[in-house]
Amino acid sequence: STNEANAQRPDSLSLAVAKPDLWTSSGDGEVKLRMGESGFASETPLTVDQMFKTAVERFGSYTALGWKEGEQTKTINYQEYYQACHTAAKSFLKLGLERYHGVGILGFNSAEWFISDIAAILAGGFAVGIYTTNSPDACQYVAENCKANIIVVENHKQLQKILQVSLEDDKLPHLKAIIQYKDALKEKRPNLYTWAEFMELGRDEPDTKLDDIIAIQKPNQCCTLIYTSGTTGQPKGVMLSHDNLTWTAFAVGRYVRLAEATKSQEIVVSYLPLSHIAAQMVDIWVTMKVGGATYFAQPDALKGSLVNTMREVRPTAFMGVPRVWEKMQEKMKSVGAKSSTVRRKVAVWAKGVGLQTNLSKMNQTPMNYRLAKKLVFKKVRKALGLDRCTKCYTGAAPITKDTLEFFLSLDIPVYELYGMSESTGPHTISLPDAFRLTSVGKLIPGCETKINNPDEEGNGEICFWGRHVFMGYLNQADKTEDALDAEGWLHSGDLGKHDDNGFLFITGRIKELIITAGGENIPPVPIEDAVKEAVPLVSNAMLIGDKRKFLAMLLTIKCQVNGDTGAPEDELMPEAIELCRKLGSNATRVSEIAGGRDPVIHAAIQEGINRVNEKATSNAQRIQKWTILNQDFSIPGGELGPTMKLKRPVVMKMYKEQVENFYKEVVTPSTPDNSMPPK
Repeated sequence: STNEANAQRPDSLSLAVAKPDLWTSSGDGEVKLRMGESGFASETPLTVDQMFKTAVERFGSYTALGWKEGEQTKTINYQEYYQACHTAAKSFLKLGLERYHGVGILGFNSAEWFISDIAAILAGGFAVGIYTTNSPDACQYVAENCKANIIVVENHKQLQKILQVSLEDDKLPHLKAIIQYKDALKEKRPNLYTWAEFMELGRDEPDTKLDDIIAIQKPNQCCTLIYTSGTTGQPKGVMLSHDNLTWTAFAVGRYVRLAEATKSQEIVVSYLPLSHIAAQMVDIWVTMKVGGATYFAQPDALKGSLVNTMREVRPTAFMGVPRVWEKMQEKMKSVGAKSSTVRRKVAVWAKGVGLQTNLSKMNQTPMNYRLAKKLVFKKVRKALGLDRCTKCYTGAAPITKDTLEFFLSLDIPVYELYGMSESTGPHTISLPDAFRLTSVGKLIPGCETKINNPDEEGNGEICFWGRHVFMGYLNQADKTEDALDAEGWLHSGDLGKHDDNGFLFITGRIKELIITAGGENIPPVPIEDAVKEAVPLVSNAMLIGDKRKFLAMLLTIKCQVNGDTGAPEDELMPEAIELCRKLGSNATRVSEIAGGRDPVIHAAIQEGINRVNEKATSNAQRIQKWTILNQDFSIPGGELGPTMKLKRPVVMKMYKEQVENFYKEVVTPSTPDNSMPPK
């Protein structure tokens, strides 16, 4: 009857209003949590404040953070840590931080970084890490995208980037204050504060305003934004909820069996960029959940000082990106090359024993393994600061089998984990009793994996489900719908398969994003396009750098195309010949230019690449080496698909030799051991 229909209508309407979706793209949105009936997935949802308060109740007097000031080590305990965050949150409110607005944090890992991050969340804003390598424009994009009211910078160098875009270009209309947490201010400015001045602002403010804001926060609301590089165009703001952070911290800590501080305190070293989800998850949240202590490395950690910090701190768990493990491997190989014959023979023997033992994981430990452990392994672990580290992890980029086997041979199993910003970090993790070389491990309990449209070998797109799956991309509904399908599965863009025992193996990438050995995500297309623009002689450009230490590029020159076959010819296009003349070269054929045969053209191309490099958003995005190929890419040649789309894997195979030449080790005795390769 009509009455019944009318009676129901308000109900169904209010239901529609009350029931949040699995995703949202608005900063003030709420999502439906992916709760499970039992096990990890049924854990009670918590806000960041609730998790932190529980940690203070349980671990109040335990060390939370430690850092060096000169030669002295300073620490604060959980009680003091929470108090500092509470005060900083009151200061943020006093400076005018509004609900669901960002606090940008731009600087190297430090106690102030953590405190700013957590205080932003407690005060009802968003914690927003900004990569320290970002250009001023890249900083501006992130700050404006999250409507940052406040930006916290490390030093004068980072401050300059923000002043450039806020003062000179007036591109940060929401910005109300800047705080510099290291070094004295070089100049006084209105609304620019030192860390001490900032902390004073809120110290004597009543707690009521902050407490009211904390009280209305819900686990299914956004608290953190992680900016992730898109394959093309601007980064996307990954919205993470309180529950994303607190549940993932719980699940990871429990799954990898981290000890709670009351039994034995876990110790970690913080050095990876905190704008990256991996570092935030490990250094801030997982550690807090179990009452661990986080010690901060020096800003030049990746240039060589990390190992000194490691030896002092002796972490119990350590997360390294592949590049860090590779650098340790290189360093040890160079030391190995210098050691005496007898010591070297013992080390080589021990490594053989170590690899065999670890690969077979035999039940009885062979005698020679125990001897090797005594003679060699202990010394190596001690030298690396890993002597009490039972959990060595690698993630954020694919690692080579060679590096994994090298450490395995030293009795240091490096456990791979896999995930993405959109899954609050990890999705699968390797464990001591669940470990396969080159696998990224098994699923965290409470999560699910689906291989979408698998081929005959079982390879398909890896899709994720669980309480670690993000809320959505800030203000980008279309991109959110690309990443999450109608049922709420997160599509990773990675190809992979499971073996019979449930181990996940990544077999490739659907997206073309380059992930360097240092874990930097680099979209190749904008860089390739910039080179073509800077050097009009160039027809095709392909950026190389996946799993590599630096970027290199394959270039082709504009040439005539055979009208019948579509195959490239050796003769240059008229416009190319004209360009050569203008530059002072008489070249008329590709073969006269390729492989650096024409010094004039070579210099001109290098100059164009230098111009592109000057505009790079970070050091890692600079092109360090390049070469000109003997012929252009084409459809009949196989390098281009029917729509002229570059077939990257095909090019990699075809020009394997040229690519390998970029990365051939050139050993120069003059370089110090710890010098970094070009980023």
